[in-house]
Amino acid sequence: MDGISDIKIIGIDEMRPPRIRKEPYINLFFKLIHKVPKDWCEHFNHLVAKSNYPVKIEASIGLFIETWVRKPEEIESTLDGLKKAITVCNQEYIARVLAEANAAADMGDSPADEGEQGALNRIIAGLNYD
Repeated sequence: MDGISDIKIIGIDEMRPPRIRKEPYINLFFKLIHKVPKDWCEHFNHLVAKSNYPVKIEASIGLFIETWVRKPEEIESTLDGLKKAITVCNQEYIARVLAEANAAADMGDSPADEGEQGALNRIIAGLNYD
């Protein structure tokens, strides 16, 4: 699952840096290493739904994790929590994709597995390239 296992936060969105304002919170926009799939975003949002402060990633964009804190001192612990959530999300996402792939491979009722095409598919799958 190249691309999923390397998902991590690489910094703050340069276009939306944190600023001290008169409101009692600091908006944070963490940038990911690359765009992530929509279903990964949905799973991540589900995992962090009960965080101390709201956390989300827009599934249509898939590149920034949005949250906020009340004090600058909370930023480091918030980042640590997000990194742990990303690790869990990556592991669960990869496990789910592999389980779906294995389930699809185990299904023998596909029309492509019958007749001449099925025989051809089995020959191709059994070729030894060593």
